Amino acid sequence: MRLQGRIALVTGASRGIGAAAALAYAREGAHVVAVARTVGGLEALDDKIKETGSEGATLVPLDITDGPGIDRLGAALHERFGKLDILLGNAGLLGTLSPIGHIDPAIFERVMAVNVTANWRLIRSLDPLLRASDAGRAIFLTSGISRRIIPYWSAYAASKAALDMMVGVYAAESAHTSLRVNLYNPGPTRTGMRKDAFPGENPETVPAPEAHTEALIQLALPCCQMNGEWVAGDRTSVG
Repeated sequence: MRLQGRIALVTGASRGIGAAAALAYAREGAHVVAVARTVGGLEALDDKIKETGSEGATLVPLDITDGPGIDRLGAALHERFGKLDILLGNAGLLGTLSPIGHIDPAIFERVMAVNVTANWRLIRSLDPLLRASDAGRAIFLTSGISRRIIPYWSAYAASKAALDMMVGVYAAESAHTSLRVNLYNPGPTRTGMRKDAFPGENPETVPAPEAHTEALIQLALPCCQMNGEWVAGDRTSVG
């Protein structure tokens, strides 16, 4: 129960790495605030959390591109808990893999909205709550594509590169506080996004989302003093 009594908000919590992390946090004693668009997925997660003996999660059906909705969420968390111990910015969108000039503007803008702007809105609304914690921990999922140039990946790569820089600045601004901010790159993982990007790949050849839960727990622990780090998912320890 390494996260006993902690409050953990997870975006994209209805499936994939988000669902696995939310369940792992609950098993470690945290109260999970699960955010996702899919109500059915959130309810399924809540059932699994309750099976661990927990009281269940706080379910928040929300499109994270709804900026005012994020602000209302921050206000509700302040009223109910007065703090936030863990923020896992997991929600992400692949978009279209195609020549850069062929991407539909609406798709490009949606990718940037989900992968960059929504995380900025989360930081803007939840930073005071993270600082109210005795050991606030903010973790954002990135991708190796943010540091490589590969044809046809422009929208997703650009969004993750922007996320890396934004989170790095946030970490630098938090360096002299009890808040710690880091990026986590899971690498190839058996998720719906991976299937969309590599439809011909045998999913059994890549790790399941649960392979990342220990690293995400370690980054959320009060004893974790890493800040401004870009952590690769193949590391067995991030403490």
